[in-house]
Amino acid sequence: MRKQPVWIHLAKRELAAFYSGPVAYIVAALFLAFSGFLFFSTFFLINRAELRNFFSMLPILFAFFIPALTMRLFSEEMRSGSLETLMTLPVTPLDAVAGKFAAACISAAGMLVPTLVYAGTIVYLGSPDPGPLVGGYLGSLFLAAAFSSIGVFASSLTRNQIVAFFTAFSLCMVLALIDKFLVFLPAPVVGLLDFVSAGRHFESIARGIIDSRDLVYFASITVLFLGLTVRALDAGRDA
Repeated sequence: MRKQPVWIHLAKRELAAFYSGPVAYIVAALFLAFSGFLFFSTFFLINRAELRNFFSMLPILFAFFIPALTMRLFSEEMRSGSLETLMTLPVTPLDAVAGKFAAACISAAGMLVPTLVYAGTIVYLGSPDPGPLVGGYLGSLFLAAAFSSIGVFASSLTRNQIVAFFTAFSLCMVLALIDKFLVFLPAPVVGLLDFVSAGRHFESIARGIIDSRDLVYFASITVLFLGLTVRALDAGRDA
């Protein structure tokens, strides 16, 4: 039998630990409560079968809830001292980062699964354009991966989970909302900040426009922060 890659084993271990406690269920329940309110409060008011309002607020929701999922990934291990033990095993920093990132992405995607009820509702009650529906969920997965990488990175910087949460939350919120403040910024930096805005790239995909530049953006953010996490772990091991 082929030996299972180390990072997959670590991802399974992380998921088992995560879902054995109440945090995962509390975070998921709160996410569904807020997203459900955003969907149903406008669904009946505008009488239109679409998920535009849900997807428009998703970057902000993810900026809060994904850091709540990821804040303990490395911080808890550093606090308990188990990270040092893990790093003495035949586990590379890349294995550790890949495993925890995979667990974070699966957990984030798991929060989205119940929201398919919203999609089913609008399909049952109306005839929505499939482009924005498919694009919205595809963009959600890319957005979740990018924000998960930021959360993993923040968790690798400190043994304090609260500090890790607020670090990731701040970074994610800036990326989610920076495009809303471009009108207040000097013209020379508007183009650059518009490009680094996760909200703007996600909005484009959620309209049903699958542009490779938007996908490359999210992939680049993900790879960048995972690389920074590996560097942080290497630095901590050499210290």
